Amino acid sequence: MTDEQLVKAYAQGNNDAFDIILKRHQDRVYSYILRIIKNEDIANDIFQDTFMKAIVTIRQGRYTDSGKFPAWISRIAHNLIIDYYRQEKSENLQSCDAEEVDILNRKELSEATIEDLIISEQIHDDVRFLIDELPDAQREVLVMRYYRNMSFKEIAEATDVSINTALGRMRYAILNMRRIASEKDIVLNL
Repeated sequence: MTDEQLVKAYAQGNNDAFDIILKRHQDRVYSYILRIIKNEDIANDIFQDTFMKAIVTIRQGRYTDSGKFPAWISRIAHNLIIDYYRQEKSENLQSCDAEEVDILNRKELSEATIEDLIISEQIHDDVRFLIDELPDAQREVLVMRYYRNMSFKEIAEATDVSINTALGRMRYAILNMRRIASEKDIVLNL
């Protein structure tokens, strides 16, 4: 089947079709990202974000069938790489010459106050509560990804599901956590 036929089948609910597309393009896309980023952890994150974005776009019916899936998925990866470098640049831009900026007077360089510790502990408690509220399958994927640092490929193998299913469970876990936090008026930032 062509990429476009597989995308159409996936859009109609055939999850195996996306697994075929992923296997067909994963090596090329990952190699492209790694060649530019030169950091395996960040490259893995961008790779997973690339296919998550593809899944969301296809599921929302926003993918336009142009016969150029490889170029489209590469463009998504490219844009995410650019976003990564923009974020890095904005986080690292500080002038030592500016009098109003003291680069050493930053919260992350100081010891935490009692208030910071209490707020941090409350946030951790709230996150644990939100995780406990998730359905078992979503909780399992979230714990494997964020607490065990497993890739989606490793999660799929460990849970005996497709990568697409693991990605979907993660997406729904995050959406459900946001919904529950909103319903319970839980704020998760300092």
